[in-house]
Amino acid sequence: MNTRTPDAIDLKLLQALQLDGRAPFSRIAQVLGVSEQTIARRFRRLHSTAGLRVLGITDESRLGRSSWIVRLCCTPNVADPFAEALAKRPDTAHVALISGGTEVMCAMKPRSRQERDELLFDRMQRTPRVTSVSAHCVLHSFYGGALGWLTKISALTPEEETALRPTAGEPTPGPVSLDPADERLLALLRRDGRATLTELQTATGLSESVVKRRLGHLRATGVLYFDVQHDHEPLGQGANAMLWLTVAPARLAEVGHALAAHPEVRFAAATTGPASIVVSTLHPGVNDLYTYLSAKVGALDGVQSVETALILRQVKHLTYEQPRTRLA
Repeated sequence: MNTRTPDAIDLKLLQALQLDGRAPFSRIAQVLGVSEQTIARRFRRLHSTAGLRVLGITDESRLGRSSWIVRLCCTPNVADPFAEALAKRPDTAHVALISGGTEVMCAMKPRSRQERDELLFDRMQRTPRVTSVSAHCVLHSFYGGALGWLTKISALTPEEETALRPTAGEPTPGPVSLDPADERLLALLRRDGRATLTELQTATGLSESVVKRRLGHLRATGVLYFDVQHDHEPLGQGANAMLWLTVAPARLAEVGHALAAHPEVRFAAATTGPASIVVSTLHPGVNDLYTYLSAKVGALDGVQSVETALILRQVKHLTYEQPRTRLA
């Protein structure tokens, strides 16, 4: 497989898609001063070399639902197949093997309390060779979701960023209700955030004007946002780590907002459990992780302890894909 390092135009395209996953190639090309064919070609190449995909993601909090981060300790022979099984579930994301391959971590988005209880208290607890399960409810997100890590790479100039950023209104207060057509629309966008209007019409049975209106409504209410799934190594980020921080309660907000501003942080949230903040970080290598922990995290007032684990294998990002065959 061609593993060419992304150049300046590739990085600008990635950041543009993070800002607006459905931005037409023609608009991106115009802002970047290149041809539409160049943008389309770069998109296809990044898809094959870096696993680039744009996906429509549902913000569960806007639907009155909770998200969970689950850690499962397993015997070594079961961790890998168990992670693959979790990755295939529609209510999981970011499934990874950590801790020497004996621990599986994933984000879970159960649609109801019944689904949550069946999964956490029944299926997982009864899975053979799973030795422990800990589940942590996400209480508050400091960074993540629509604010993807690619917004921090500073590939675009401020003028380009302004031109490409979509106009966003204030989300309506209170939980949003979905009708069956919304559910079908979201289901297709979860598989392909850049699905055409024709494909969305076919999936929902609605007219083009209604699809446009429903799509605009879902984005305006904050229920729907678009995220970019990609491999991190081609972008020079070879070390992916999870941090569990125990923070003094009076310092939670201060530490969380400070972490959100760090360029290494791609996700940070306050959670239930012994550790009060969970963080996902990216680094060129483990030496950079050490520097980050000692110089940045260590300098934050209120951080009492840190547990660190490297992600050994990312089984699922936002959606599950069969591993791509790598050619010599």
